[in-house]
Amino acid sequence: MMSFFSFLFSFILLLSLPFSDVFMVEAFTGTYGVNYGRIADNIPKPESVVTLLKAAKIKNTRIYDADHDVLSAFNRSGIEIIISIPNEHLREMSISQDSAIDWVKQNVEPFYPGTQITGVAVGNEVLGGGDMELWEVLVPAVRNVYFALDSLRLANKIEVSSPHSEGVFASTFPPSAGAFKESLLPYMRPLLQFFAQIGTPFYINAYPFLAYMSDPAHIDINYALFQKNPGIYDAKTKLHYDNMFDAQVDAAYAALEKVGFGRMEVIVSETGWASKGDQSEAGANPKNARTYNRNLRKRLLKRKGTPYRPRTPVKAYIFALFNENLKPGPTSERNFGLFKADGSISYNIGFTGLVPSSASSFLGSIKVLQLWVGIISAALVLIMI
Repeated sequence: MMSFFSFLFSFILLLSLPFSDVFMVEAFTGTYGVNYGRIADNIPKPESVVTLLKAAKIKNTRIYDADHDVLSAFNRSGIEIIISIPNEHLREMSISQDSAIDWVKQNVEPFYPGTQITGVAVGNEVLGGGDMELWEVLVPAVRNVYFALDSLRLANKIEVSSPHSEGVFASTFPPSAGAFKESLLPYMRPLLQFFAQIGTPFYINAYPFLAYMSDPAHIDINYALFQKNPGIYDAKTKLHYDNMFDAQVDAAYAALEKVGFGRMEVIVSETGWASKGDQSEAGANPKNARTYNRNLRKRLLKRKGTPYRPRTPVKAYIFALFNENLKPGPTSERNFGLFKADGSISYNIGFTGLVPSSASSFLGSIKVLQLWVGIISAALVLIMI
């Protein structure tokens, strides 16, 4: 657990940050973005990914590291990108500002502003995970990365954030009951305090797919997929919800409000639906994936708010750009892609792929035809002999 002196030191440093030096950075200027995961050995090169994103008119993306090939490929693309510091580097970042400055000098400064780096995500789903040592180092790491950017005069241009999983909540149903786990509050409160001072939104990975998969007997699939359904009624707020996505976002707003950060914006850093899964993974199929992602895209492009925050347009990054064949875990983990490994669409939600969706089967047929031509030719030669 975080010691009293460690907590006090962090809190004093937070308070010492002058409000006059704070600039509100907007790392997400649209409402629709996509996560560009790369745990695969068969996906297109970064240069082709830029072409794909431009064709799809996707202007916001996130990666889970700061890969230099990706950052170079995105140069002058006009696509905004949030880069990430993986969890395994957080301890190092928390120890001293020098480590954070070195990281920024290596992974941000050489590429900015040609590559539109709009944010640095410090870790992923730290407080929702089981590594309590990472809980302790998250705030110091976030703080050091911010001050590293500030020392290079980039803090007013690049946002510092840290996305969370649904695991940070003690309850989310109904939305007004949204609340953080008590065990996380000693770490969550100082993090939110710092983010409130520097203008960072609350990033949450919200998956109706995971909620439905965990309890398909009691959750209406249509409620999870934005399809016509009775919805739910929140008696406390007297608000009606016709889809789970909005309910998950408003549960986050309710949790923030309970700890004094009701004005903080909520942005969905990950959401999506698997097109394939194991037998135990209910709802993971192409039809549901297409329905969820098609309806979500329509919903986001309307720039609407939620029932509880109607004036704040919802922003979300879809998970993910590609199916990632090397991801560990259940089958669903490798099948969240809007696009297949060859750049063709996984299913039609209005995007155009790098190649037609039928190209793979067409090329396969050509190869089979060529094989048979070769066999027949060889047979004719033998007959003639």
